[in-house]
Amino acid sequence: MFLEPHFKGQRSGWIEVITGSMFSGKTEELIRRLKRAQIANQEVEIFKPTIDKRYDETKVVSHNSNSIHSRTIHHSAELLSLVEEDTEVVGIDEAQFFDEKLPNYCQELALRGKRVIVAGLDMDFKGRPFGPMPDMLAVAEYITKVHAICPHCGNLATHSYRLAEDPNTVLLGEKESYEPRCRNCYAMGNILRLGIHKKHKS
Repeated sequence: MFLEPHFKGQRSGWIEVITGSMFSGKTEELIRRLKRAQIANQEVEIFKPTIDKRYDETKVVSHNSNSIHSRTIHHSAELLSLVEEDTEVVGIDEAQFFDEKLPNYCQELALRGKRVIVAGLDMDFKGRPFGPMPDMLAVAEYITKVHAICPHCGNLATHSYRLAEDPNTVLLGEKESYEPRCRNCYAMGNILRLGIHKKHKS
């Protein structure tokens, strides 16, 4: 279970970033924070990139099938015109798919007094910083790094290993296309092809 940042004395807007590998619970944690804000009767708006249609056209949906209604946008600039004046909390999922201007617009929303919660992958399948996420981490007041579990050794997974043979950086997929891995198992490449099997505790 992850604890939310401590906001006592916080009077202005701010930015929170939830990041990690695939299957680490980023969207789950984003939905949890947004629903808590709704329970507290705060005005909440949620956005995701148009490209993300894996589970639902409009809803933000976690791998555990938890969901919350959202709006899809093509470019991060739309945030400034779409976020209502009385909105208190802004949620953004799959931030790695947005353009490089996303951190600038999130900072503008924070200056307007909004609590901005952003979730996204920190690295792509090649282990490189993904899209606007490095800059999002740099400008955020609060950062939560979540982890999956490596299915091959049981250590904390920090990388997203692509099982599908596709060279494109953006490839929407689930467990048939990706698996979370620790640093060492990620570096080993195609573990199944090498004949290395999962370790099981007796």
